Amino acid sequence: MRILLLGSGGREHAFAWKISQSPLCDELFIAPGNAGTSQHGRNVKLNPNDFKEIGSYCLFRKIEMVVVGPEDPLVRGIVDHFKNNANLQHIKVVGPSQEGAKLEGSKAYGKVFMAAQNIPTAAYKEFTPESLQEGLDYISMQTPPIVLKADGLAAGKGVVISPSIEEAKEELQQMLSGKFGAASEKVVIEQFLSGIEFSVFVLTDGKDYKVLPIAKDYKKIGEADTGLNTGGMGAISPPPFVDDEMMQKVDERIIQPTMIEIQSRGIDYKGFIFIGLISVDNEPYVIEYNCRMGDPETEVVLPRLKNDLVELLDSLFNGKLDDISIQLEPQTTATVMLVSGGYPEKYEKGKVMTGIESVENSIVFHAGTKNSEGNLVTNGGRVMALTSFGDDFKTAVAQSLENAEKVNFEGKYFRKDIGFDL
Repeated sequence: MRILLLGSGGREHAFAWKISQSPLCDELFIAPGNAGTSQHGRNVKLNPNDFKEIGSYCLFRKIEMVVVGPEDPLVRGIVDHFKNNANLQHIKVVGPSQEGAKLEGSKAYGKVFMAAQNIPTAAYKEFTPESLQEGLDYISMQTPPIVLKADGLAAGKGVVISPSIEEAKEELQQMLSGKFGAASEKVVIEQFLSGIEFSVFVLTDGKDYKVLPIAKDYKKIGEADTGLNTGGMGAISPPPFVDDEMMQKVDERIIQPTMIEIQSRGIDYKGFIFIGLISVDNEPYVIEYNCRMGDPETEVVLPRLKNDLVELLDSLFNGKLDDISIQLEPQTTATVMLVSGGYPEKYEKGKVMTGIESVENSIVFHAGTKNSEGNLVTNGGRVMALTSFGDDFKTAVAQSLENAEKVNFEGKYFRKDIGFDL
């Protein structure tokens, strides 16, 4: 099978690494990829959001499957583009339709979706610039901290937790005035839930589903979860506090009702559902849905998956998903993300990287990297993920941290406390 993988981050390197291990994969192309993905296939200079160009390339290369890594092409409707084009309909595209991608593309849509099946989530209200005053009045009646979420896609940075009513009001005005661009033309204000977060990943053909390894990520830039939100600074799998009893609750109260609502709405969904959860007094609540795999969670999930990933993805289209049993590596995995100095705000690219050849007993997943004039250089805010195995998460984290010290580039930063709260 000839496969095209869309995306350029650590998640996509992990996908490329796993897909290339499958005997079912004859040739792998990654668009646009990074310096690491080129180890497992051919990088192609294509924009994942240029569907016409992607479609033409698929026909030129006789691509049989497209795996969509990031959320943007899904929210923009890449699955529908292929489905509605007679020349492209034969190509299997892993991901939901544009309607299914609204689960991530609109926080308000996700809330309405959950309400239809009484899926446990935080109470909320939504506001637009026209209802700003109502929003300010609503905030005045809340008890801090107050959660404000940009309705649309904001690269993982559109959630703000304000510690006071005054700050929440200021934040609402900034968001509705364009702080996150079009993403915050509508803002969801919701109840703050106190607990510990974790991530559940579901692979589904729209009817049957399989639960992949669960994970917990760390989004704040600073240690002890302080500072600004990022796309993710590290992750572990599985989180030790998520036991069989909790997963039974998640399955019965969240995953099964989610699948029922997908079917009741007639949504074409052949791909991943990432359910961001929080355990409140040992009861699971949904924080948000995503319509793809997480990053850096993919870097700890896929290494624990023993199954042939291509066989799993192909089963979404041949009706055989229900026949497959998920096989897991019993060891814990942990990943530590190396980021550019200044991230998640202003940072410089093009910093020469050294020391990667010294990394031992960890898997190196490139994120923001590229090859330039014979050197490996930084090319993004999140630069590289180092994933390790261990008998427990502390052992795995320690191994990744040991190797994080060996990789060098100007401005390098990483959190040394991944798993600190477990």
